[in-house]
Amino acid sequence: MPKQKSHRGASKRFKTTASGRVVRRHSMKSHILTKKTRKRKRKLRQSTLMSSAMEKAVKGMIAS
Repeated sequence: MPKQKSHRGASKRFKTTASGRVVRRHSMKSHILTKKTRKRKRKLRQSTLMSSAMEKAVKGMIAS
């Protein structure tokens, strides 16, 4: 049986930490930025941990 391929789109978007958690970027930062406050845009720049509900599915996609 051939090896299972990793989901290329998911592997570009998500990374794993040393402890095994999944890191993701925030959404809502691509356009219509004039109405968003400076503080909100600054917070959106930082990456965050994925919710535990979605973590299992994403780990399955990015595992090669």
